[in-house]
Order: sequence, then structure tokens, then C-alpha cells
Amino acid sequence: MDIEQPVKEWESMITPALESKAYEFMLAGYSRVSVQDIWTCLEEKVWKGNPRKRLYEVVQDILHLDGSVYMSFLTLDVYKEDDDLMASIAALTEGNKKE
Repeated sequence: MDIEQPVKEWESMITPALESKAYEFMLAGYSRVSVQDIWTCLEEKVWKGNPRKRLYEVVQDILHLDGSVYMSFLTLDVYKEDDDLMASIAALTEGNKKE
């Protein structure tokens, strides 16, 4: 297939490549690996959105995803979750203060 389309439209076809990459990361010792996290990492770090690509380009990006890029993504994701948690705690504790 030499069709160029937005990467999200290829997602259902490239599941085996995503699973292969997840397995590779697990073999390399990464404990928190999921196909969805790899896909999201590619969207945010490699593609920066939903660019138009050919099927072979999408598979190539998946197979060439470096472990350090993936770990950086996961680390930033944890910090984002932590900020949301801290904001929620702050909002709750502000509401409980007696004036």
C-alpha cells in the first residue's frame, strides 16, 4: 500500500508492530509497557499529532522508537498525573479551611 493518510487511520493495521515493540521493551527490562502507551508516545513525541504518512513509514517509526524516548514520555506522564493529583488535593484542602 502506497497510500498516505493520517497515522490514526493506520492504527488498527499496525497492532502487530506495536505488540512487537512492547515485547522488545519488556525484554529490555522495562516493567511498565503497554501498546496504548507506545501509541500515545508516538503521537506526542515522534509524530506530534496526526500527520499524514504511508504505512511503511508508520511501522518504521514504531520499530525505531528508542527506549529513552519512551521512558521520557512515561516520566513526563507521571509528572502530569502528579500535578493533577496535587491540584485536586489543594482544591480539597482549600475548601476545608475554616475562615
